[in-house]
Amino acid sequence: MAIQSKYSNTQVESLITELLAVLEKHQSPTDLSLMALGNCVTHLLQNKVPAEARDVVTEQFAKALSQSVKNS
Repeated sequence: MAIQSKYSNTQVESLITELLAVLEKHQSPTDLSLMALGNCVTHLLQNKVPAEARDVVTEQFAKALSQSVKNS
């Protein structure tokens, strides 16, 4: 069963477009882009997710990322 997002496709696509525009503006190579995005994810997990939920959220994120790459 597919998971229904509480965010619209428009919201998600708009944010992705802006993030990618910043990386392009700085002519960031792929490895630097991945490092920066990874550091952003780490920052969000450490500062926005309660400590008791961090392991579960991190595992869910990693699983979703892995599935996304496999399905593309």
